[in-house]
Amino acid sequence: MVNLMTCETKISKGFQTVVPSDIRKKFDVIPGDILEWKATKNGAEIRFRKKVTIEDIFGIVKGPKTDAVELKKKLQRGEKI
Repeated sequence: MVNLMTCETKISKGFQTVVPSDIRKKFDVIPGDILEWKATKNGAEIRFRKKVTIEDIFGIVKGPKTDAVELKKKLQRGEKI
């Protein structure tokens, strides 16, 4: 069973909003992470994309040899390599 949580936030005059703390904790969201917005038939889908850290870059250098372009795409999508 999937545990779905519902949270509300208000959009400010500058079109800013706050990510609720329960959501930040569940998805380990930190300052600098990116919110990706995708329009759907019924509304919008939001995904968190982690910012690239120096540790991520070192992991690429130390990791198995693979296509650099594909590694960059995975990082941009927030996938672990």
